[in-house]
Amino acid sequence: MYAREFLVVVFGILTCVKSDCNVVSKSQWGGLEPVSVSYLPRPVDLVIIQHTVSSFCKTDAKCKTQAQNLQSYFMDQLHYSDMGSSFLVGGNGKIYEGAGWLHEGAHTYGYNKRSIGISFMGNFNNDTPTEAMLQAVKDLLKCGVDNGHLTADYHLVGHKQLIATESPGSKLYAKIRSWPHYLEDASILKK
Repeated sequence: MYAREFLVVVFGILTCVKSDCNVVSKSQWGGLEPVSVSYLPRPVDLVIIQHTVSSFCKTDAKCKTQAQNLQSYFMDQLHYSDMGSSFLVGGNGKIYEGAGWLHEGAHTYGYNKRSIGISFMGNFNNDTPTEAMLQAVKDLLKCGVDNGHLTADYHLVGHKQLIATESPGSKLYAKIRSWPHYLEDASILKK
């Protein structure tokens, strides 16, 4: 009797953690489960904003396909155990589950064990992030703090502040620099 009640509670907690913050789950977008996982210590104090340098998607159907293509690239071409990003952001203003809140991603060498990587789908040297995309990420970050995934004083940086890359693209980078948790001097972050 107690074992059954315990399993129901554990299942409820795992379901809540997996689907919280209005994130489109892997099962909803047709993603594959990871081959293996490493868990992040929580709460996390670093968020890295990136772009995928792929096609920009505007519809649910195209964003689902884009998420599937990105996961296939990471798993089939790069032989990673899962998609590199923690979350993907579609031009439709929806957030798609990648490695998620709990699992270590493979997005920024030297920082994966302590950060969440959020990738905007598109090339934001050319594309302009929509207000829906920006608001979706702001809402995700607030929810991450509220649910204990992120520290209240987390730092937010652009991918290019940590490694030699153009990511997250000039148009997206210009937007995130005005966000409250943006960290101008990323040199204080230690690998």
